[in-house]
This record gives sequence, C-alpha cells and structure tokens, in this order.
Amino acid sequence: MTKELKQEYTRKITQANKTELVVILYEMLLIYLDETESAHKNEDRDGFRDGIRKARGCLKELMASLHFEYELAMNLLQLYLYANRELAKADIRNSVEELQHVRATMEKLHDAYEKLSKQDTSGPVMANTQTVYAGLTYGKNSLTESLADQGSNRGFRV
Repeated sequence: MTKELKQEYTRKITQANKTELVVILYEMLLIYLDETESAHKNEDRDGFRDGIRKARGCLKELMASLHFEYELAMNLLQLYLYANRELAKADIRNSVEELQHVRATMEKLHDAYEKLSKQDTSGPVMANTQTVYAGLTYGKNSLTESLADQGSNRGFRV
C-alpha cells in the first residue's frame, strides 16, 4: 500500500462510524489481495507472503469486530475462517487460485456492508480528531490538505 493510500485510509478511519470501519477493512483486504497477486506475477515470493500476511491481518480484525450476541456473527465467522484457510493454502502452494475464492467472497461482503453503511447515521467512532479541509492550491492541479484544531488533545475520548 502506498504512502498516499495509507494517509487516505488514516483520514477515512478518523471520520468513520462503526459500519464504515468494516467497509474500510474490506477495502484494505482487497487492496492487499491485489498486491499479493501482483507480487506473484512478478515472482516476488517475499512480497506475495507479505501481502497474504496483511490480508490475514485484516481478516483477524474483522473476526475481532464480530458481536456474537447476533446470530449473523457466527455465519460471518465461518466465512472469515474459510477465507483465512484459503489464504494459508495460497501461501503454502504459492498459488493465486485460492486468492480468487477469497476475493469473490470478500467483494460480496464489501458490497453488502457498503450498502449498510449508507443507512448508518451514527457518528464517527473517533471523537476529538483533527478536521481535515482539502482544496486546490495555486499549483497546477495539485491538492493540499489543511489541518484545523491541531491541539494535543486528539483521538479517542476516555
């Protein structure tokens, strides 16, 4: 993931509600799958394994975010465990076939959660974060960010 993309996701995370955070995790997982496939095409075994490790990290976070008081959580857990096994197989076999299975499942879940996030009217999970304003500068087609309220009292409220 590029430095710019990491900054974009950091900004998204600070402004996201609970459902949007799940969507962000799915998006990151799909990006890591893209990177993994790209590394495999370039015969970069270390990059391939690193992409799988990062994708599995996203799955781990998705599993940790499940609320088991709801019946749906067990179904999602089974899908996440399946995806985790497929990623492990891909790593062992040095194959991208299993990545396609994971991608198909995660894209469907991403689309479903994206629709749900549009209905979620709750506020951001993180309160007291910096406000980000973006606008065009005097440079040709360049975009700059201005941060407001740069006090030391940022992030989660305790």
